Amino acid sequence: QVQLVESGGGLVQPGGSLRLSCAASGSIFGYAMAWYRQAPGKQRELVADITSGGRTNYADSVKGRFTISRSSAKNTVYLQMNSLKSEDTADYLCKGRIRATDYWGQGTQVTVSS
Repeated sequence: QVQLVESGGGLVQPGGSLRLSCAASGSIFGYAMAWYRQAPGKQRELVADITSGGRTNYADSVKGRFTISRSSAKNTVYLQMNSLKSEDTADYLCKGRIRATDYWGQGTQVTVSS
């Protein structure tokens, strides 16, 4: 069993930045990790993912603004979010595909508003 704990969310003005962290209770070395988000009344959507080898993939809506990265030494995945827009407001969740099982964190709320 692996636990994922997100942090770093909050209230930010449009154009601002936030850095989200997802800390795993066990090793994430060799496993794919991802960030999803879910806004009220909308379906959960993939924001970005990163393979064990560091290959990344982004939703078109965040390309050029968000960066996903990982530290296997710290068992942590990050999401650097720049140039935030009101439409980025959502609950952001971390997912790990570990030993063929999907693990989810509890989420961290990001609100972009002036």
